[in-house]
Amino acid sequence: MIKRFNVEERYSDMAVFNGVAYLAGQIAEDLTQNIEGQTREVLGMIDKLLVQANSDKSRILMAQIFLADLADYDGMNAVWDEWVKEIKGNAPPRATVQALLAGVEYKVEIVVTAAQYQP
Repeated sequence: MIKRFNVEERYSDMAVFNGVAYLAGQIAEDLTQNIEGQTREVLGMIDKLLVQANSDKSRILMAQIFLADLADYDGMNAVWDEWVKEIKGNAPPRATVQALLAGVEYKVEIVVTAAQYQP
């Protein structure tokens, strides 16, 4: 059975199937923030969704990071490195690319896929 979270007309924030959580691209709500602030907010949103899926960042199978400007790569990485430091030895596989995001104020969008904890 597929379980969807925060379902809206156009999309869901997450779907869970067969022990795997698939998160939609997460973007910051406060778009006035710099890259560090937006990244921090997005990673916090990911943490909350993973808890709802009975998972956490140590169980991420793949992360895809989309930056509006590669000049923000170092700023995003500074926040990312702090976030993954908590899961010593479990940094997930990751891809980072520059992309034209859906809004000019978006600096970063992150998509993750994660395994659930088994009961």
